[in-house]
Order: sequence, then C-alpha cells, then structure tokens
Amino acid sequence: MTPISLLATMFPGLIPLLAVVSLWYAVPIVVSVSLVCAATRHEQLGPILHHALRFGIWIVVFMAVVMGVLTLMESLA
Repeated sequence: MTPISLLATMFPGLIPLLAVVSLWYAVPIVVSVSLVCAATRHEQLGPILHHALRFGIWIVVFMAVVMGVLTLMESLA
C-alpha cells in the first residue's frame, strides 16, 4: 500500500483538499507566463498589462476547459 492510498483511507477528505491547495501553484505561473509573453510583444507598460490580462484569462479558461473534459471523462469511466 502506497503512502498516498494509506492517507486516502485514513483521511478520505484529505485528497481533494490537497488538489485545491496545489492549484494555488498555478497562479504565479500564469501571471509570470502572461507577463513575459506580453513583454516580448510590447514596450509600453499599458499595452503589456492589457495583453497580459487577456492572455492570463485565456490560460485560465483553457485550464478550466481541460479540467472539465478530464472530469467528464472520469465520470464516464
């Protein structure tokens, strides 16, 4: 029995909580990727922030769609 499965049997509510906590790691990654991508295309601060916001929203929506597809596939299995 692996340590994760042992924890899952002892504390059944722990695994979803760990999944929610690990989603917070995506926030600085999305912010930094969107800012770097925007800074490579623009020189002024205003257009950089505007492009970074649009690109960050695009990344979050894409991640949500992928998560929804994976959830659907899990429920069908």
